[in-house]
Formats: sequence, C-alpha cells, structure tokens
Amino acid sequence: MIICKKSFLIVFFLIFLQVCIASAQDYIVGEEDVLQISVYEHPDLTTTARIGGDGTINFPLIGHVDVRGLTLPQISKRISDMLSDGYIVDPQVNIFIQEFRSKKAFIMGEVSKPGLHVLHGTTTFLELLSVAGGLTKDAGDRAVLKRKTSSSEEHETIITIDLKRLIEKGDTSMDIAIMDGDSVYIKKAGVFYVTGEVKKPDSYKYEDGTSVIKAVTIAGGFTEKASKGRVKIIRKVNGEEKIMGSVDMDEPVLPDDVIVVPESFF
Repeated sequence: MIICKKSFLIVFFLIFLQVCIASAQDYIVGEEDVLQISVYEHPDLTTTARIGGDGTINFPLIGHVDVRGLTLPQISKRISDMLSDGYIVDPQVNIFIQEFRSKKAFIMGEVSKPGLHVLHGTTTFLELLSVAGGLTKDAGDRAVLKRKTSSSEEHETIITIDLKRLIEKGDTSMDIAIMDGDSVYIKKAGVFYVTGEVKKPDSYKYEDGTSVIKAVTIAGGFTEKASKGRVKIIRKVNGEEKIMGSVDMDEPVLPDDVIVVPESFF
C-alpha cells in the first residue's frame, strides 16, 4: 500500500513537471524578462541576459539578438543558427527564464489586493485571483475581463467569467489563461432587502435565480403574523419606485428589490 502511494506521488509529480515545462516552452518572452543561457561544453558562453526595450539581448560572439515575440525553443534555435555561422559547430543552446518581468495584468474590484500584477509564465484566472489575495466577502458572481485585440483602444474583447461555476462547481472551462495587458474587474454583489413579518429582516447578497420564496427563506421564513398572500416587491424602474403587489412565491427577485411581508389582518 505504501509503495503504491509513493508510485502515485511520483507519477503525479512527473505529470505536473511536464505541464510546467510545456507551459514555459510556450511562453512568449517580453521586455524586462531575464534569460539564463548556456551552451553545452562552452561554459565561457553562459550568460544572464535581460531583454531590452528594443526586444533584444546581448550574447557573446554574436552581439545583439532580436527575441521579440519568440518562445524559448525559438530563441534557442536563433542563437544556435547564429553561433553555427562561423563560431561553433553544432551548438546545443539551453535557455530558461530566470525572472518573469514582461507580462502584467490589472485586477480590480472586489479582491483583497487590487492593482497591477506581474504574470509569471502561463497564468490562469484563478492564479491571478490568488496573487490578488482572493475575493472579498462582497464579491459578486461575475468577473469581467477586457482584452485588447489590437493596438486601438476601440478593439477589445469582453469575456464574462461565472465565478460560481468556476469556484463552487469546479468548471475549469471558466479558468481562462490571462494575457499581457488584460484587465479584470470583479463586480460587487447586488443585494436585496426583506422586511416586515420575517424572522430575520435585513439586506442579503443577491444570487442569480433568487425567487421570493427563496429570499423569505434566507430571511428566516415567515413569522406567525405574516400575510403570505399579500407579499409585495418595491422595485426601482428607470429611477422610479414601482410597487408589485401580491406577487407569486416563484417571482424572480432582482438586485435592490425590497420584499415586504405585511402583517395578516386575522
């Protein structure tokens, strides 16, 4: 049993390591990233290089190398090709990222540490959320991600992330990869109010699919004096209050609704 458990842990670690390596190989480098470069059997060429604002690094023998928009394997091949041109026969170039500095994303709204955060390699939404200290107690069920699709501010993609599906139901399709320049906003949860003949009249966090009966249940249920057939909703419509009288128990509740449970006459 112990051997099986150890074998499982070893296999899990190897799979995890392969995923990490694959992610690093797919990572496109950018300005301020720091690369550690070595050439097999040529220790004198081992170099630590920071990518400059022009997208280049400086490497012994060959000088400036343009690495803009390249992955690690592509940079390795480019340096190998340049070294092969009159310097070294069949050079074996190895590269890894010593410091991730180029990719950044904003996360604002209902998180503990809002602001600009550096993306260390391939970063998912949940990883960014973790770096930002997690959700506050007032966070809603939606996150909105804005992503530029061109250099123009007018061209951007809006992606909505269902936090309930992702966090509570484990739907990993919602855990999208975060890209450089993304802006994420965690919306504040809406609230509704329950007053009158309920056991715990108060304001409550709104969730999609909340009905009148669910709202009353959240508020502790009806008191003995409650007139269950005369429940009304006070709702703002275009800035004006609208009173909906004698609503059905399955009537959907909206954010900022006030549910009023009157006292029975009998």
